[in-house]
Amino acid sequence: MSATDTLFRPLRIGSLHLANRIVMAPMTRTFAPGGVPTDQIAAYYRRRAEGGVGLILSEGTVVDRPQSRNEAGIPFFHGDAALAGWKGVIDAVHAAGGRMGPQIWHTGSVRGQSGWEPERPVESPSGLVAPDKPRGAAMSEADIADTVSAFARAAADAKRLGFDTVEIHGAHGYLIDQFFWSGTNRREDRYGGETLRQRSRFAAEIVAAIRAAVGPDYPVILRVSQWKQQDYATRLAETPALMEDWLQPLVDAGANVLHCSQRRFWEPEFPEIDGENGLNFAGWAKKLTGATTISVGSVGLSGDLISSFSGEASTSTGLDPLVERMERDEFDLIAVGRALLSDARWVEKVRDGRLAELTGFDRTVLATLD
Repeated sequence: MSATDTLFRPLRIGSLHLANRIVMAPMTRTFAPGGVPTDQIAAYYRRRAEGGVGLILSEGTVVDRPQSRNEAGIPFFHGDAALAGWKGVIDAVHAAGGRMGPQIWHTGSVRGQSGWEPERPVESPSGLVAPDKPRGAAMSEADIADTVSAFARAAADAKRLGFDTVEIHGAHGYLIDQFFWSGTNRREDRYGGETLRQRSRFAAEIVAAIRAAVGPDYPVILRVSQWKQQDYATRLAETPALMEDWLQPLVDAGANVLHCSQRRFWEPEFPEIDGENGLNFAGWAKKLTGATTISVGSVGLSGDLISSFSGEASTSTGLDPLVERMERDEFDLIAVGRALLSDARWVEKVRDGRLAELTGFDRTVLATLD
């Protein structure tokens, strides 16, 4: 029996049957001219399916709001041309035996790295990009209602096109997360509030609308994080009780998978409670809500995402810490990002015990779509 066999157990989530527990994490690539996925993008995802990834989650792909993206090359998940492109992507992945879901997204008031700007002013809960940092316009209740509908339409289109699941991006300081965060949600209507549970209303409405659009058996994934790109150290929930107040209403609304993003998956979420080897974010989310959870964060690499995307090379590391947590069912799935950018055959090599062939990550791979 291989040391990594625990990563290759099958899993069923509603209508979704997975051959293993390895997920390709969503990673923005900005290779979609005019927001339309190309044959090159379809081939990029097909190669990961051929390499044995259990579930592929697409790069963030934006819903039908005029200011929903912050880079020109981010793909749409609306409009005939873009949806036809995504049909080509999912057909290519299925032909290779893979399973896939789009990550649907609204970037809120976060500025892209290139400095590109949408045609209309960016929008957010309170016209803030970070605490006390104005940018763009505060959303009206009509804007909010239209955004909820846009997410639901995108999810319905994902199912219609043949995608196996859909993921909502509710993390990393983008629009949905800006509603969660007290530093960027200063609203005094029903979408604001002093408590995290109150500020989760917008996300819960999106989840509920999506669940109504896709039916009871279709898996709905929600990506969440404590950290924000605006502030790596901030935390939404400082205690398990607050985390339950945040996440349980979202699960109750219809999110049956929580994708729990942290910068380093092996770090305990509440070490003051269960020690330095305690449950990570996904472990606590699973314990508190009973939902299926995906963990993510620097799997198999020495450096975290922030440092490596800033130019630091990340070398390959062992998988023992991951295997130990998976063997005790701390969480159900593990998402792998940068390692799969560098090597489309990463999963195949792990499965076959060819760990010596695993390589690190160098940000020069971001310039291509291999």
